Amino acid sequence: MTSQKTSLLSLVACAGWLASTLTLPAAAQSLPTPGLDGAEIERLTGAKGALDGASGVFKVSVPRTDLKVRVGGVRLHPRLGLTSWAAFQKAGGGAMVMGDLVLLEPQVNPVMSVALDSGLEVTALHNHFFGDEPKVMFMHLGGHGSVQDLAAAVGKVFRAAGEPPPAVPRVEIDPAQTSFDAARIERLLGAKGELKDGVLRFTIGRAARMHGEAVGAAMGVNTWAAFAGSDAQSVVDGDFAMEEAELQTVLKALRRAGIEVVAIHNHMTGEEPRIVFLHYWGIGPAARLAQGLRAALDAQAAVKTGSR
Repeated sequence: MTSQKTSLLSLVACAGWLASTLTLPAAAQSLPTPGLDGAEIERLTGAKGALDGASGVFKVSVPRTDLKVRVGGVRLHPRLGLTSWAAFQKAGGGAMVMGDLVLLEPQVNPVMSVALDSGLEVTALHNHFFGDEPKVMFMHLGGHGSVQDLAAAVGKVFRAAGEPPPAVPRVEIDPAQTSFDAARIERLLGAKGELKDGVLRFTIGRAARMHGEAVGAAMGVNTWAAFAGSDAQSVVDGDFAMEEAELQTVLKALRRAGIEVVAIHNHMTGEEPRIVFLHYWGIGPAARLAQGLRAALDAQAAVKTGSR
């Protein structure tokens, strides 16, 4: 019996010793996990937020209570999808941010320019509703860097989104009356176009694969542009097909040229490499529009060749 007690006491002592060696010192246990300064994020963004304790994500929100939007007679409350937000998370030695902005159509491009100029990425642009009055668009953001820089950039974007929307540019153009110098546009764009029914159209194909098959321009994997109007006043619309790494560079080039971005999304699933499509619209002198598109194409090519 005495022998059994001695063995039991030895086992307990051994277990205690093992636990003490595997347990971190009390000082180390009390060290807090590095987190996000929510008060600083709120100050820099100008928006109220909350911490998700389980994930360590601090999210700020801006309900668009200033918008009176109806969809099919339904008055939209911010909780029905009319809230702009940005979520911050620690990443490496810094942080990352992801977010979504609720914008009236005329606000999209001014706010996009602020986001790009502030170091944020614009990752998607699309609608969430049909028949909404007034029309609202949703612009998704992302970024990596210091918490302070990201929060300050988001603050600039939130403030820009609170500005009154600008007037929508309008111009009277009938393709039947097109009179611009098509050859000059071709020279500036560096491509051969097809002039038909008053519309000068260009198509530049991209190569990709889907389900093991090669797909290209004829299957819709292409960048295209269509011009109509006069030398003094023209319109151009079209689509850029890009790999993901090219998107931000093309966006910046188009916005610098005063060409509006109207959608950013995918057209396919499972393609290799991943292709993002960007739809655009521009109004102005034909030569300026062609030069703007050429700048975007050159910026895209620089990314592909690794020179930028």
